[in-house]
Amino acid sequence: MSRQLQLVTPVMLPPQSGITRIYKSTNLADAFAIRLPEGASSDPELLARFIFSHQPLWVGALLKLRDLLVAGFGLKTAKHLATLGGGDGSGRVGIFRIYGTSPTEIVLGEDDKHLDFRVSVLCASDADADGTRQLVVSTVVHCHNRLGRSYIFLIAPFHRGVVRSSLRRAALVGWPLAGTA
Repeated sequence: MSRQLQLVTPVMLPPQSGITRIYKSTNLADAFAIRLPEGASSDPELLARFIFSHQPLWVGALLKLRDLLVAGFGLKTAKHLATLGGGDGSGRVGIFRIYGTSPTEIVLGEDDKHLDFRVSVLCASDADADGTRQLVVSTVVHCHNRLGRSYIFLIAPFHRGVVRSSLRRAALVGWPLAGTA
């Protein structure tokens, strides 16, 4: 796989994404893109499951540390979220609840007392001339209170590093091929 395909770049929130205008106000909004190689799957749910199941080891350690720090504030922990179902039959991808799916996008997220967030995994519907597609992972966060705003202020740099590293790691492992389930 060429080095160019592993380049993760910050981009604007895709206007066609279901999360672009989900909240009246946002306290964090970002998006990162990577090129998928020719022959890679374009199934957004499969790609999301792949990304979240192949994260760098340090991400798991960071989540454990986060769980220790936020449990005392009564916030949902990753450990707790991993034990939940979708509640309404929607299911989950890792610790994230599925809020919606389409042929090109899956919207994941969670609501808590301090903030609500949504993550979009959006795959371009058509391949470019070189056979590649763009995959964009976007996040929007709406904070409810001072705790939420403080939390986002503290974790935003880590969040961006996690998204970038997770996309790079998925590319290094090798994206699932089209037609795989």
